[in-house]
Amino acid sequence: MWDIPISLQKIIGLKPYREHNSWRWYVAVAAALIVGLSIWYTSFLVERLEESERNKVEIFKYSIQSLANASSADLDQDITLQYEASVRAAEGIPMLLVDETGAISGAYNFSDSLTSKEQERWLEKIKKNGPEPIVNEDPFAGYAKYIYYTQSRTLQLLSYFPIIQVLLLTVFIAISYMGLRASRKEQQNRIWVGMAKETAHQLGTPISAIMAWLELLKGMGIKDEEVVDILGELKNDVGRLELIADRFSKMGSQPELRKGDIRPSLQKIVDYMNKRAPKKVNFHYTPPPQKISVEINAPIFEWVVENLIRNALDALEGQGDITLDVIDLDREVQIDLSDTGKGIPAKLHNQVFKPGFSTKKRGWGLGLSLAKRIVEEYHQGEIFVKKSAPGKGTTFSIVLPKAKD
Repeated sequence: MWDIPISLQKIIGLKPYREHNSWRWYVAVAAALIVGLSIWYTSFLVERLEESERNKVEIFKYSIQSLANASSADLDQDITLQYEASVRAAEGIPMLLVDETGAISGAYNFSDSLTSKEQERWLEKIKKNGPEPIVNEDPFAGYAKYIYYTQSRTLQLLSYFPIIQVLLLTVFIAISYMGLRASRKEQQNRIWVGMAKETAHQLGTPISAIMAWLELLKGMGIKDEEVVDILGELKNDVGRLELIADRFSKMGSQPELRKGDIRPSLQKIVDYMNKRAPKKVNFHYTPPPQKISVEINAPIFEWVVENLIRNALDALEGQGDITLDVIDLDREVQIDLSDTGKGIPAKLHNQVFKPGFSTKKRGWGLGLSLAKRIVEEYHQGEIFVKKSAPGKGTTFSIVLPKAKD
């Protein structure tokens, strides 16, 4: 049903599914490179700034030593200028001066209102998470035996930058991905709708001509019962072509849903496909005894079931069983279509409904994607692979809401 020449696929740009996924890997690799380079460069800057800040604290230590060891003659000199320069150099770096007993003797670059208890909490925090303290080994250095310090606010913000950048890049990629996906889906929808309507238009003329020829043959008064039966079947198949053309013409527009019993539609499809299936394929369908009311557009919903059965026939390769089960739930009805064919690998269960995906050498891979659209967008239901494994067959499930009384 969906076996369209590969050359035509290339013309409209519907490439195999695996080719559509390649751009995602390119984006992922590019994003990883950007994040990796950003983290490396930021780490490089952080290391250099940490080294620079430690050097500034070292300079501050030497200034304290000079001030503590200064003689009265030295004090007549402008040694405080050196001290003030070292303090300004270390500006922004929170520092605590601690003596040999562990008591805090000074605090720099903290809030002026910092209490002694707050200083102690800061000291514990720096001891736990901060860099190694700078030790003053000079016995004449006075009160500053240890200098505990932590990163400046600027260095802390720079340390968080890779995390912020990763988050922003992730959000950007997610938004871009959703935008591209929506754009591509819309483009695919336009292609499907255009092709469907054009196909319906193109089918109209030959169908009308065939119907006219059949009426002409019928009017010739053919008496051979076998030929009459063949003409009857031909007329049924032409009627089927008219139905297919009608289905195509409805694509792209919101179909009208009508409340009715779902059993006749299922029985109709099973009977039709059973007559056209290989003789070694056995159909199993027992309609539920009670009426099951749903709101569907019968022509296009029957298309979904027909497409699933065609896929099952392809999987059976000429022999096996196809089973249709209808499960009457509280607010929904579940339709399970099973086959004993070659099955689908578990890793492909989530991909079979994507446009362009196909395990067959021929075909577009549009049948199941259109089935999903018809079930989920038009009928507000759900279609999925219930179970499948290589060599063990496949079961597709369709879940539809029941019609309200």
